[in-house]
Amino acid sequence: MRAVQVTRFGGPEVLTVDDVADPTPDAGQILVEVDLAGVAYGDVIVRSGRYPLPLPWTPGLEVGGRVIAVGSDVDRDLIGRTVVATTVGQRGGYAERAIVSADYAFPLPDGLPLDIALTVFQAGAVARGLLAEMRVGSSDTVLITAAAGRIGSLLIQLAKSAGATVIGAASGEKSAAVMDFGADRALDYGLAEWPGQVRELTGGRGVDVVLDAIGGDTAEQALTAVADGGGRIGLYGFASGRWPDLDARTLASRGLTVSGPLGAVIRKSDAEQRDDAAQALAAAARGELTPRIHARFPLVQAAAAHREIEQCHSIGAVLITR
Repeated sequence: MRAVQVTRFGGPEVLTVDDVADPTPDAGQILVEVDLAGVAYGDVIVRSGRYPLPLPWTPGLEVGGRVIAVGSDVDRDLIGRTVVATTVGQRGGYAERAIVSADYAFPLPDGLPLDIALTVFQAGAVARGLLAEMRVGSSDTVLITAAAGRIGSLLIQLAKSAGATVIGAASGEKSAAVMDFGADRALDYGLAEWPGQVRELTGGRGVDVVLDAIGGDTAEQALTAVADGGGRIGLYGFASGRWPDLDARTLASRGLTVSGPLGAVIRKSDAEQRDDAAQALAAAARGELTPRIHARFPLVQAAAAHREIEQCHSIGAVLITR
């Protein structure tokens, strides 16, 4: 079969398509013929060498496709079913076939297109978990950075469903798309005055909650727009390439709380994580959670898919096709 291989870390050009042996499912595993694979920013981080994994490495955590074989202890009735699932070891999705965990494979809900299910089941589960960890409720005003991205766009929708007021921040012209996802206001964090605009929108008080996936200067600027005396900052990514520099004295004197909600989300029990994914799929099937698909790239153009994300061109999800 064909699969994307990384044999050295570097730019998108290190993603090459090679012929490799077909995988075989062990106990608790399923073999899926991959129709679609999700492209996550985490794939970019690993490929670049900022979070190196053992080589050779095939990226891809999320896949969707038809079950063609199962491990010895897995229900054979799954064969022929279309599922969305996470890959074993969080690798191997950019391929014609992939091994997935039977415990984290979800049959496609009736009437829900595969691309929508793939885009929402994992990202939606993460978004649900982040909002729960940050205790977002109807009385909160929430600032979401990277709000035009896949998780950011779902965070907006779920936070609005919880009754919160949402300010979405994105870069440049992508900030216009933030309103399409349901945000109350959209800001361009490429403008120097954007933290002040957040203060103006909240009557000078600042927001109750920040959810930041960018890190660096953007997170540090967002910190200035959080309400003193109880504001919460959730850092769940560093797309800029670095985590923000935080001053403990400033945090203490302002009465702010900083947390890493993604670390808590990925440490939830398997049952809780499955439930979050199932709830996200159910919401999508009801039309209550609508992901946006920015682009699809064939397997041989995986490098182009990474460039699209790395250069911050994408609005919503980027997918790999066969």
